[in-house]
Amino acid sequence: MVILKPSFKKRIAARTSVKRQLVHRTGLKMPRGYGWIRNPKKYTYNKVYQKTSFDIFKLRKKLLK
Repeated sequence: MVILKPSFKKRIAARTSVKRQLVHRTGLKMPRGYGWIRNPKKYTYNKVYQKTSFDIFKLRKKLLK
C-alpha cells in the first residue's frame, strides 16, 4: 500500500498550468468519467493507483471516530 502525501506545490501548479487554461477557455472540457477517451493509459494507471493507495488523513479520521 502507498500512503498519499499532499503536495501544495503540485496542487497549485496543476491549477495554473497553461494546458489547463487552454482546455477550459476553448470549451474542450469532457464530462466526468470520459477520461478513458482522452488518455486511456493514464486512466488505467490512475484507476489501479486509486484502488491500491490510501489517504493518511482519511485513515486518521476513521481511527479517531
